[in-house]
Amino acid sequence: MTNRLAQSQSLYLRKHAENPVDWWPWCAEALEKASAENKPIFLSIGYSSCHWCTVMEGEAFSDAAIAQYLNANFLPIKVDREERPDIDSIYMQALQMMTGQGGWPLNVFLTPDDRVPFYGGTYFPVDPRYGRPGFLQVLQAIRRFYDIEKQKLQNFKEEILGHLQQSVTLPTSEPLNADLLWHGLETTTRIVGGGSYGPSFPMIPYAELVLRGTRFEGISEQDMRQAVRERGLDLAKGGIYDHVAGGFHRYTVDATWTVPHFEKMLYDNGQIVEYLANLWSAGIQEAAFQRAIAGTVQWLKREMTAPQGFFYAAQDADSFTDSTASEPEEGAFYVWNYEELAKLLAPEEFAEIQEEFTVSAQGNFEGHNVLQRRHSQQLSGNLEVALAKLFTVRYGSSADTTKTFPPARNNQEAKTGNWPGRIPPVTDTKMIVAWNSLMISGLARAYSVFRNPEYLELATAAARFILDQQWVDGRFHRLNYDGHASVLAQSEDYALFIKALLDLHQATLAVGSGEDSGQFPKPNFWLENALKVQEEFDEFLFSVELGGYYNAASDSSKDLLVRERSYTDNATPAANGVAIANLVRLALLSEDLAYLDRAEQSLQAFTNAMSHSPQACPSLFTALDWYQNCTLVRTGTDQLSGLVSQYWPSSVYQLESNLPQSALGLVCQGLSCLEPALSSEQLLVQLGRSQTRG
Repeated sequence: MTNRLAQSQSLYLRKHAENPVDWWPWCAEALEKASAENKPIFLSIGYSSCHWCTVMEGEAFSDAAIAQYLNANFLPIKVDREERPDIDSIYMQALQMMTGQGGWPLNVFLTPDDRVPFYGGTYFPVDPRYGRPGFLQVLQAIRRFYDIEKQKLQNFKEEILGHLQQSVTLPTSEPLNADLLWHGLETTTRIVGGGSYGPSFPMIPYAELVLRGTRFEGISEQDMRQAVRERGLDLAKGGIYDHVAGGFHRYTVDATWTVPHFEKMLYDNGQIVEYLANLWSAGIQEAAFQRAIAGTVQWLKREMTAPQGFFYAAQDADSFTDSTASEPEEGAFYVWNYEELAKLLAPEEFAEIQEEFTVSAQGNFEGHNVLQRRHSQQLSGNLEVALAKLFTVRYGSSADTTKTFPPARNNQEAKTGNWPGRIPPVTDTKMIVAWNSLMISGLARAYSVFRNPEYLELATAAARFILDQQWVDGRFHRLNYDGHASVLAQSEDYALFIKALLDLHQATLAVGSGEDSGQFPKPNFWLENALKVQEEFDEFLFSVELGGYYNAASDSSKDLLVRERSYTDNATPAANGVAIANLVRLALLSEDLAYLDRAEQSLQAFTNAMSHSPQACPSLFTALDWYQNCTLVRTGTDQLSGLVSQYWPSSVYQLESNLPQSALGLVCQGLSCLEPALSSEQLLVQLGRSQTRG
């Protein structure tokens, strides 16, 4: 017997369609029903590739006694955080206020009339364990509290709501000066370079800010350079990277970057590709970086690219060991046992793989081996042959012949598919604009640095799909399910897609008039579309009174407790940081100073947060760097190719055919231009000084 989630487009919601819980999606009818029946709302938020979400679905949400009590005493609502990050953001903030920590699954209890949270947690087991109470006991205690402790409930509600309302009203009292930027750079360098004593996350918005800081003198640039290099090595050598088939997992559960949580998220991979390409362009060049980028692009092309050109969202951490298994196992698709490796590989290959990778008889993950590199140099021919053999075992054919690998769209497809190798994890095939945009930006940057036209081809196809398919009745939409746009775009979709369009504009400047020039749109195509998307973004989400951008448009956020303007970074960069940097770039490229005014107002809106919580918002400091050091270089085709491939993080380029006589280029600092550069050397000196003037 299925519940109403069976009709959902979301893979995550459909995974709960067989639960005995009488789930509702987030909708007006559900909210009205809860209020009319005076039932507290049980709001459960997660996403399809979340391991502990999957565990709770198979345990507590499949338990008949729990479902019976939950249905009788609560109004259960399921939300896919990838569909509605605005809902997730509010209630995650509330959970952190209540418990001091967060995570997914995010389970909170709301009063039915006003949707204010009054209790919450993450994973709840069926029976008491891991120091956590059993879920049925939790439900019973919460219902008793709701029915009996009316005054305590009211006091707690007022406290939580007050904190949430206060969080969206930001004081503005700090100046926009160089000291503020140094404050952010120094704080973030300590975070990136300080090591970890627990799980290790990519934290790319942090690493990117520190990399920007390496061009300044006098603020521990050597510490910065060491920190960003080490982060790149941890990513490219660690078990977080799939050395056999490419692509990065979400994070590692340890401080040594060894054992990952095995899901692969598009948003991580896009950011990491851009970061590694930036490291290379900044002169921090390790063979492992180039190999990781190339392998990730091949994984993207083989497993994560739809026939229409867009990129899928994610792959699960868990997969079935065989078609008779009742439950999938974490990492089963990716790990190797010692005896298996010894049997598959020639003796010399096995010896080399033990020397280069962390391979042992006891393993490093539940008796199996996650491959982690010891060195960063180019792999030997023997090692590449050995890894190719492992690829063939996993996929059932060689990498040369496996150009595309069809996704398993759900557990049933995974178990019943005629897979020639191992059973793959489920792939969430929806298209998310924000995540596609991160990958487009990564590919565009990698093309600028390495000049592989395949990178630009993939980026171009995904961007054109979004431009062609994601507007319905004149409004931008966030998701696409099987060819149908869905859910109005949120601030991260606008901001990251505009950034992607601007990155494509810059990358295609480097194409020039060579043999690849005819297959890609001209640079101004991307700039013109960026300006159009920015116009819609400003109309529906910009706060004229306060500055900055709301998470969601006014006509799609009426059912939310508060209207947030998110500025804190997490696994993805905060929309406002990206949006402000975009405004500066648009001001330079369009010569419309209204964009610069909007950038200044928006930065001013968040200066207090930047001053008092610099550890939370590296993307805002990246935007401040753009604002203080923005540089436009006008030059000809011959110069552009070299400039775009170098690391000048606060500069944009424009093709200029009408330069002063004998001049190679003009370097413009915000609202004024320097004397025409008459040589490449003079141009680079001017550009370097302009990049650090703030």
